[in-house]
Amino acid sequence: MSHDSQVHKPQVKIPATYIRGGTSKGVFFNLTDLPASCQVPGKPRDNMLLRVIGSPDPYGKQTDGMGGATSSTSKTVILAKSEQVDHDVDYLFGQVAIDKAFVDWSGNCGNLTAAVGSFAISSGLVSADRIPANGICEVRIWQKNISKTIIAHVPITNGEVQETGDFELDGVTFPAAEVKVDFVAPVDPSEAMFPTGNLVDDLVVPDIGTFKATMIMAGIPTIFLNADEIGYTGTELQDAINNDDEALARFETIRAYGAIKMGLISDIEEAKARQHTPKVAFVSHAQDYTTSSGKNITAGEIDLHVRALSMGKLHHAMMGTAAVAIGTAAAIPGTLVNIAAGSGERSEVTFGHPSGTLKVGAQAECVNDNWTVKKVSMSRSARVLMEGQVRVPALFE
Repeated sequence: MSHDSQVHKPQVKIPATYIRGGTSKGVFFNLTDLPASCQVPGKPRDNMLLRVIGSPDPYGKQTDGMGGATSSTSKTVILAKSEQVDHDVDYLFGQVAIDKAFVDWSGNCGNLTAAVGSFAISSGLVSADRIPANGICEVRIWQKNISKTIIAHVPITNGEVQETGDFELDGVTFPAAEVKVDFVAPVDPSEAMFPTGNLVDDLVVPDIGTFKATMIMAGIPTIFLNADEIGYTGTELQDAINNDDEALARFETIRAYGAIKMGLISDIEEAKARQHTPKVAFVSHAQDYTTSSGKNITAGEIDLHVRALSMGKLHHAMMGTAAVAIGTAAAIPGTLVNIAAGSGERSEVTFGHPSGTLKVGAQAECVNDNWTVKKVSMSRSARVLMEGQVRVPALFE
């Protein structure tokens, strides 16, 4: 018998930080800390990230990795000093599939953005002269997946990132320091915010039905539907949908046909390899409901309800990027989001989601019949959970 150690090499250690950002958490890497083959896009990098997170896992648990078996906790981030002028850090986000050998690089994670600012400061990616001894450090983030600017306003105390505080974010168990995040010009004026040219379309989904839909490219490509048209009240919690395989399959079909109509894919089969985008969400008017933590929220505390699906499941709170889409659509009279919020012009909305409420502000204006958005803002928080080295078998070289 041959000695196994000749075949099985020891694990590779890679410096990494495990951070919660908003209602998500992920494994953060400094680009220069990665093995050489993983410092550029490609198979070795994807294979390494899959192994770090513990995918693909047919058991759906990610037990043998850092993932938490939900789309919110199956995330990876690679940061580097920015190559863009007037930016501090380049932020690359990889959404790792749970049961497939697949890393989706097609979109951004808005929740983790708050953590990007903190990590950039503590990792020396932000010039010292930009960091106040006490106050707010504006970290200028270049989001590489979508080529957009995001500003994270990170609180600093005695020259270090202030993580503790009393800011409460629904969907996060403990309070922390508030980090305001500005998504600057989330839609390029040269891009169509509404790819179909309409604020509301009739989306025809073969064998399922025809639904009113607002399809928007802001923050992340999103398809908004009316809750009642698809058989929901709008106050659903995760279990109402995630335990219903038929409903999930229906949402996936709607998402695929919406992706075609938005011009994101040309063939229905392509949707399988593009799970992260577009998102599907459904809206309803403000109504009383009880959150997943048992808190009662009255209709008067919110402007509307939004429920969104991420990577094939109803999200426990709200994706930060989808919140950008919500804020943008709410500011534009005539969209389904705006109508659900009570119509009219509005510069901010507070919406209900399964874990509670979130306020998002948007500055939108119509120029020559074209809607543009200057910025969308919301507050998140971030906290380093663990730092050190993540270990992976040397399978990716």
